[in-house]
Amino acid sequence: MQIATWNVNSIRTRLDQVIALLNETQIDLLCLQETKVDDPLFPTDAFESKGYRVKFYGQKSYNGVALVSRKELSDVRYGLEGELPLDEEARELGKQKRVISALIEDIRVVNLYVPNGSDLKSDKYKYKLSWLKCLKRYLLEQAKRNEPLCLLGDFNIALEDRDIHNPDRLSGGIMASAAERESLQRIISNDLKDVFRIFESESNHWSWWDYRSGGWERDRGWRIDHIYLSEELLSQAKGCNIYKTFRGNPKPSDHAPVLLELKWPEEENEEEGEEDMDLLYM
Repeated sequence: MQIATWNVNSIRTRLDQVIALLNETQIDLLCLQETKVDDPLFPTDAFESKGYRVKFYGQKSYNGVALVSRKELSDVRYGLEGELPLDEEARELGKQKRVISALIEDIRVVNLYVPNGSDLKSDKYKYKLSWLKCLKRYLLEQAKRNEPLCLLGDFNIALEDRDIHNPDRLSGGIMASAAERESLQRIISNDLKDVFRIFESESNHWSWWDYRSGGWERDRGWRIDHIYLSEELLSQAKGCNIYKTFRGNPKPSDHAPVLLELKWPEEENEEEGEEDMDLLYM
């Protein structure tokens, strides 16, 4: 089973590339960020014609998140208010469409587009820290249901120096400040693990290359697109890779997809069945 996250930087601009990714891979659930489209204009037909179910939560020109799934999605929750319906701060911060979650075969997938923050001295940076603090409360509420959790998306945070091409210059700045990193660390705590780092410990693995200053051409990137798993899912992880070839497309998103492969319960059951059949012929 494959789950992927991708900031597409406009679903309508990059629709052909998204369809190409689905055609080239075996993705069962694709989580999109920065779709930049009002819900009535989301290109639903392009996905449904290929047998995918689609749930989305967007707004014109900015933000927006979506779930594209081969399998049924249930208990879909929109925005921070999806877990904090009576919370005034969640209502205010939730005006920007940045969160969507759903159950897929009893696993809670939470798809995020974390604010960028712009500059350490800006109001957008303060907003980002407030948003992350609210996200922590959101996840504490979700945790009360004891659902296995896959938390993923564009976090706009390089959690460690090895997630940046030039940490000596960039650590401490936007997307790598102490306050941002501490906020994310509090969110994941000891309960969630960065699945990419289970399989790859070295630096020089990026998921985002700035359009400016030849970031892609010079391979000056950041790893800011993450997938975090709770303990019960971590044991099922078979691999996690950055599908960077799509960043080299004409008119690309500045992000590359990140793909997770999980060994789901039904796969285990199939293997057990095969073992049972083998016993019959021994």
